[in-house]
Amino acid sequence: MTERPIAQPVHEPYYVPEQGWFPVAAVVALALVMGGLGGLLNGLKADEGPGLTPLVMVAGLGLLAVVLGMWFAATIRENQVDGLVSSQLRRSYVLGMQWFIFSEVMFFLAFFGALFYVRVFAGPWLGGEGSKGVSNMLWQGFAFEWPMLQTPQEAVNSAGPGQYSAVDGIYTGADESLAFPGWQRLLGWLPLWNTIVLLSSSYTVHIAHQALKAGRRTQLTVWLGITVLLGIIFLFLQAEEYLEAVRDMGLTLQSGIYGSTFFILTGFHGFHVFMGATILLVMWLRATTRGHFSAEDHFGFEAASWYWHFVDVVWVGLFLFVYIL
Repeated sequence: MTERPIAQPVHEPYYVPEQGWFPVAAVVALALVMGGLGGLLNGLKADEGPGLTPLVMVAGLGLLAVVLGMWFAATIRENQVDGLVSSQLRRSYVLGMQWFIFSEVMFFLAFFGALFYVRVFAGPWLGGEGSKGVSNMLWQGFAFEWPMLQTPQEAVNSAGPGQYSAVDGIYTGADESLAFPGWQRLLGWLPLWNTIVLLSSSYTVHIAHQALKAGRRTQLTVWLGITVLLGIIFLFLQAEEYLEAVRDMGLTLQSGIYGSTFFILTGFHGFHVFMGATILLVMWLRATTRGHFSAEDHFGFEAASWYWHFVDVVWVGLFLFVYIL
């Protein structure tokens, strides 16, 4: 009896890129950005002026943009021209993007966690509530409420001479907050319009994705262009919101924990919107000028749409926990 030959597993060749200078240059650029930013903040805090640190930071940002542009161009060329991307490598792209978005989820979760801790634990303790409310001995006269428009330092100073002060600070609460203003002022409330714009952009990028999978390239470019435009509108509205907060409400980073958490959460989210809009703009340029992406091969666009949906979900959380609740 003749034995059947054992089938040998078929291994698909996996492309490993050659050694390059892109990772090293990216690290150098990031070091310049962070070094310049740190020097700028320290100089402003010490009233010494910015010096040359803004130039260092701008140089780092410029170098990073050039490096990333060349790096992504090389990756696109490997796929579109050289045909070096296999199904295994595509799966690794998917996993890489999923882990990247997961890291971003944990990044924002840390800041949401800080906001939760302040509102549920630290703030009430400073106001004398709970088993750890003995700290109110140092901040007599402070009653915690959110949004916190009076800092503990202001409560201590308003108690008059002789009141013990735990910390001598310069933090002053805002005159107003950006919380829900009531139904009568709803149409003039910028966070509402930001929400409408950003959620609309999530819908338009979904339409563009469906058009791409159906091979309707005109619809792809139109709806993707609308998505980019909505992202830009969001950034302009957020800039107007910041201007209104600082100019009319006295809300700054010096406005105690409310100002700090507000600008950190919304500021980092705004930066992610800027990055997402830039990525989508690159995808739009690739689709319109180079004819890139097809119904079968479009992970670059798909990854950008994942990221944009993530940014939208984060904003929903911000709208609920920073502005509404």
